[in-house]
Amino acid sequence: MFVRTTRSTQLTRAGRLFLEHVQRVFTVLEQARDSVKSAANGFCGQLRIALSDGVTPSRLPALLARSREEDPEVEIRLFEVPLDQQIKGLHSDLYDAGFSMAEDAGDGIIVTPAWEDELMVAVPARHPVLAFKQIPLKEVLRHPLALGDPAVCEGHARQVDRFLRTCGQEPLIAQRVATFDVMMTLVSAGLALGLAGEAHIASSREPGVVARRLAGKPTMLMTYLLRRDTEPSEMLARFIERVDFIDSADELGIPEDLPRDR
Repeated sequence: MFVRTTRSTQLTRAGRLFLEHVQRVFTVLEQARDSVKSAANGFCGQLRIALSDGVTPSRLPALLARSREEDPEVEIRLFEVPLDQQIKGLHSDLYDAGFSMAEDAGDGIIVTPAWEDELMVAVPARHPVLAFKQIPLKEVLRHPLALGDPAVCEGHARQVDRFLRTCGQEPLIAQRVATFDVMMTLVSAGLALGLAGEAHIASSREPGVVARRLAGKPTMLMTYLLRRDTEPSEMLARFIERVDFIDSADELGIPEDLPRDR
């Protein structure tokens, strides 16, 4: 299980496999405890939904509210996990479904589009690119950028990086970040421009951040619904139907050119 030296102690391959299964056992026990609490609180069922990969938050509140209205007896529990853990959890029945921005989850997982969000530029107040009503990509690439870390938000980073490659110019990356809060902090401090979905910029608590559209045809970031390639339960089937009904053109109601000072 362990390889011990005078300087360190490390897990063997068998030890790493054992640790992975132990973590799964604890997750299953925690879910069993939550199911008991759910039943005690009057719920007749439970959906376990995994969130990974920097999914855009714009449609989740409406989806959860509609689920509560139409299926009040079903409790929905959300789990924020890395994408690889979500995929493993779907295969091993730890989660009923999940959301991610990665369009490929491998064999045995059905991936379908859920909603989309426009890719926009997060700009510090008084930054010179605010002279543009819509900012050309070549102008964006002249400045340091804060972008998502592929190790944490793989799908989001992949979609943004694919878009940046269309310009044929290497971006100047100031920092790869694990969260959009850190991205907006860097933008607010004037250290970088950010590239993120409109909903992520709109939900930022940082003052002095302006959301601007990119010039040309809008680029949309897609969020996907992931589930096992099996017949869904009735509860999950109804949830999937609600995802299909979510209006992808929902207005956020935040003016494009106004800083969101709070």
